[in-house]
Amino acid sequence: MRYIFILFICCSFASCNNEAANTNSQTTETAVAAPKPQPQSNLGDAGTSGLMEVVKKYFVLKNALVATKAADANSAAGQLASQANDFLISLQNDSINKAHLAPYLDTIITASKTITSIDDKTCEKQRIVFEQISTSIYGLAHKAELKNAKIYHQYCPMAFNDKGAYWLSEESEIKNPYFGKKMLECGEVTDSL
Repeated sequence: MRYIFILFICCSFASCNNEAANTNSQTTETAVAAPKPQPQSNLGDAGTSGLMEVVKKYFVLKNALVATKAADANSAAGQLASQANDFLISLQNDSINKAHLAPYLDTIITASKTITSIDDKTCEKQRIVFEQISTSIYGLAHKAELKNAKIYHQYCPMAFNDKGAYWLSEESEIKNPYFGKKMLECGEVTDSL
């Protein structure tokens, strides 16, 4: 009788452990299966998608400047100008948003084209123009009320002889496009979208 009682207790513990393991695995599966929030803005799905394409091209330019690759920065700036122009054209039937966003897009297009014409192996001149693009990209995103985009607004107080400058990044880790390898981690996150 005593052995049967011990066997019963052991089986009960084993059963509880299996139920707990099943519950934990179901919780983990539920957490993994939860969809990530998608970027949203006041532009609707198609407009938000177009805006995110502009931002992605901006990140390519930013990353080229982080790596101090002038030729890559020139190429990325050309792609950014083209994408921003396509996005501006897509707003033709949305007169309200076009009126609000066009000044930012015009600056992005003009400044990006300026970068493509700069012959500078050190990226210093490109970085000066990049600051204008960064300011306009941030303004564009704010005006469109972009959210859930996982974009980080970052600031380096030492850029341009301690004048300071902002940029946007796809990650919270600081990778400074104004200094590259000289001071890669100089800066801080000031906002996120």
